[in-house]
Amino acid sequence: MNSMETASATSPVNVTAEAAQKISQLLAEEQKAEAGLRVFVQGGGCSGFQYGLMIEEGAGDAEADRIFQSNGVTLFVDPISIRYLTGAEVDFVDNLMGGGFTIRNPNAKTTCGCGQSFGV
Repeated sequence: MNSMETASATSPVNVTAEAAQKISQLLAEEQKAEAGLRVFVQGGGCSGFQYGLMIEEGAGDAEADRIFQSNGVTLFVDPISIRYLTGAEVDFVDNLMGGGFTIRNPNAKTTCGCGQSFGV
C-alpha cells in the first residue's frame, strides 16, 4: 500500500530540520518543488552496503514504495531498503571538510570512514 504516512518518532526514516531545509532549497533551485527524496540501500561500498539519495518526482512502483513526510519533505523508500533503514535519520552536516548529507542508521553494525557504507 502506498498511502502517504506521516513521519513521527516511530516513522521508519526521518529527516532533520537542517536536512529538510537543504533539500527544500535544492528542489527549489531545480524547479522541482513538488518532488521528494528517495532514500535507498544498495550493495557495494567498503562495508557491504551503501546509502543512496536522489531527487524523486514520484513513486517508482506505486504499489511497493513506502511514502512518508518528515519535516515537510516527501520521502520514498522501496520495500527492500526499508528493512535496513528503519529508525534511520537523514541529516545535513557542514564542517571544515565540506558539507553533505549523512545518514545515521541504528541498524548498522559496522560503518566505513566515508560514512556512506555500512554492514549489518
